[in-house]
Order: sequence, then structure tokens, then C-alpha cells
Amino acid sequence: RGAGKSTLVKMLFREELPTRGQIFLASRSIVRMKRGEVPRLRRNIGIVFQDFKLLENKTVYENIAFAMEVVGASSRDIKERVTEVINMVGLKGKEKSFPGELSGGEQQRVGIARALANRPLLLIADEPTGNLDSRGAADILALFQQLNRELGTTIVLVTHDPIMALGARRIVTLRDGRIGRDMQ
Repeated sequence: RGAGKSTLVKMLFREELPTRGQIFLASRSIVRMKRGEVPRLRRNIGIVFQDFKLLENKTVYENIAFAMEVVGASSRDIKERVTEVINMVGLKGKEKSFPGELSGGEQQRVGIARALANRPLLLIADEPTGNLDSRGAADILALFQQLNRELGTTIVLVTHDPIMALGARRIVTLRDGRIGRDMQ
């Protein structure tokens, strides 16, 4: 709490800028980036929000498809990819359900599927397992490791739970807005 985790997430997504220093993504300074380039940056970043941010009037399928529609994906690509990520996160059979009909854990899985829909280079997950039981949390962490291994997706997992970080290749600890430790 108060370590700067939310601020870090906002800076990676370029919702906020640092007061000093640089942030590089794919060897490019996102601080120096022109405002018009930000939408293209964000197409390469998937975000799993702690509070889901699902559209209540859209089904599971429609919530995930929406992430692809806004970047201009074809109908064929949307159908193929949405089905793929729904299966990937274990929601097969829930495609026509609305968020209000899902458990908190299922809603979190929809958020993860939506973040994965555009095959991002960077996936930022803000407390992604906070609403899951230990089995569900382990499944999601295994999925993140698989994405990193198979697709090369960089995963930034933001958590205050040190146990969640145990399987990580690198752990960066924030304390009062500064890096406390960086272990690889």
C-alpha cells in the first residue's frame, strides 16, 4: 500500500508521465512519444484491471471482441481469437453470459481474456488473482508463465502478495515510490 504500484501501471500505459526519468518499451521512450502515437503503443499492451472494467450490457464474448473491434480487427480474426482466449482462460460455455451472471473469479478471467485478445507484447496484470481462490490463482499464474514462454509476452504482475511472485524470473519491489529491491 502506498508503494507506487498503481502509479507504475499508469506510467507503463502512458496514462501518467514520470516527473523525471525515462520509460522504455521495445527500446522506445514512451515519455518522449508524441500524443498521437499513444494509441498505437496501447495496442501492444494488455491490461488486466483489479476491478475488471467489464461492460455489464455485453456478454463474455462481446466484452472480449470489443477489445479487438476498437483496433479494427476483422470479423474472422475476432471470431477465431475470442474463441481461442475464452478456451485459454477456462471459460468455454460462458460465452453468452453477462458479467452479472458470473462469479468474481470468472469476471477476472474475462478481463484476462480481453487483455490477451490482441496478442500484446506487454501484459500488465494489476492484482489479477485477488478475486480467485488458490486453485484459480495458480491456474492464472501458470497461464501467464505459458504466455511468456510460448509467445514471448512480457508479464508485469503487480501484487502486494509476495507468494504470488515466487515463480517469477524477476522481482522488483517498490517501497514509497522507489525501487527497493530488484532480484533476478
